[in-house]
This record gives sequence, C-alpha cells and structure tokens, in this order.
Amino acid sequence: MEKIKNWLSKSVEEELEDYDVLSLEDRVISIFIIMIFPLIMFYFVAHQTLSTGFFTITFGTLEMVLLYGTLIYWIFTCTVLLLGLKDLSRDIDSFGGLFFAAVGFAWLFVVFPFDFAYFTDVLPETLRFLVQWISNDIARVLLVLGFIVHLLLAIFAGILRVMVRKELARRKIINK
Repeated sequence: MEKIKNWLSKSVEEELEDYDVLSLEDRVISIFIIMIFPLIMFYFVAHQTLSTGFFTITFGTLEMVLLYGTLIYWIFTCTVLLLGLKDLSRDIDSFGGLFFAAVGFAWLFVVFPFDFAYFTDVLPETLRFLVQWISNDIARVLLVLGFIVHLLLAIFAGILRVMVRKELARRKIINK
C-alpha cells in the first residue's frame, strides 16, 4: 500500500510541475487523434449508410451513441486540450469521459453488434489487407482490452485529479 501511495504522490508532483504547460507529447497525441478519429468515424458511417453487413441487427441507437460517442469524446477532449484548456480537458477525461468509454467498450462487447467478415467492404481492394486480419474474435479481445485500459485510466485519473486539486488548494493556503 505504501508503494501505491508513493507512486501516486510522485504522479501528483509530476502533474503539478507542468500543470499549465501543454507538453509536446500531449500536442502530438491530440493532433493525431483529431486527424485519425474522424476518419475512423467516417469508416463506420460508410458501413452504416452502405448497409455492408458489418453492423448486425443488434446495432441500435444505444450502440451508435456508445461507438460514435467514444470517438467524439476523444476528439472533443483533445480539441479542448489544444485550445489551452488543459485543466478542463483533464476534468472531462477524469470525471466522465474515460468511464463513458469503458462502459461503451463493455456494452459493445456484450452485445457485439458487428460482423467483421464485412469489415473491409468499404475499402478499395488494394487497401483491404490493412484490416482484413481483424476477425470477430480479435475484435472482442480489443474491446476487452479497451474496457480494461479505460477503466484503469478512469480510476487513476479520477484519484490523481482529486489529489492534484487537494494539493493545489493546500499550496494556495500556504502561499497566502
């Protein structure tokens, strides 16, 4: 337990060191997400509008909200971050966004409204090799991994944000 406390304390200190500074890593990741995730969304929308068979009968409104909502959430938080609102972006991530994504991955795993036999149907023949290796089983594994990663990140980020806020409040009291 002491190791976890020390690790969290170190994480709080690292977060406070560059509290208002947007790192190069954050910028690059955010720009990447803002550029790639709309393409992923359009890929799914193409499947939906062309009725390729990729989305099964169980892909309803809730599944649509969870799938597209998770992608939109990442685009939104990255945009907020790039606008210089690092604190707001971290709050959105920590107190809702990551849990939303975790729930989305879990629900999509349970319902599994996909048939990956049709996943390449909207791509030109020359590009199909890029994603044709993804089977239903691999997709299920990816959904489980997405759930685990987002849930752990949500818990860590939430605890870290609370600890950072407490430390900032304590430092303001000391500085007065």
